[in-house]
Amino acid sequence: QVQLVESGGGSVQAGGSLRLSCAGSGYTHRSYCMGWFRQAPGKERERVATIDIDGTTSNADSVKGRFTISQDNAKNTLFLQMNSLRPEDTAMYTCAAEPTVVPGRCRISDFSYWGQGTQVTVSS
Repeated sequence: QVQLVESGGGSVQAGGSLRLSCAGSGYTHRSYCMGWFRQAPGKERERVATIDIDGTTSNADSVKGRFTISQDNAKNTLFLQMNSLRPEDTAMYTCAAEPTVVPGRCRISDFSYWGQGTQVTVSS
């Protein structure tokens, strides 16, 4: 049974940094496309960043140059380093996983498994 548990959210002032973690269990991390999503109240869910099984990463334009997705396959853990945070980054951040055999579609993939989310609040 795939389980994803996020941590690392919190409140920070604009310009600050946070590092989100997503601990996975019940699957082999290196065989899954992984992603971070966020959803603010009243807004649609947004794909923030993805990392494919070959290590290829993709970021939303809104976070390019500020956020970095990475993973530790040995520990089945996904990370999102968020720098230069802005009030518009305030949202619930959720990690997701999708079993993948062939790399190349992670950045547009649907995801089957989701965590519960961790709240990030950025004040001005």
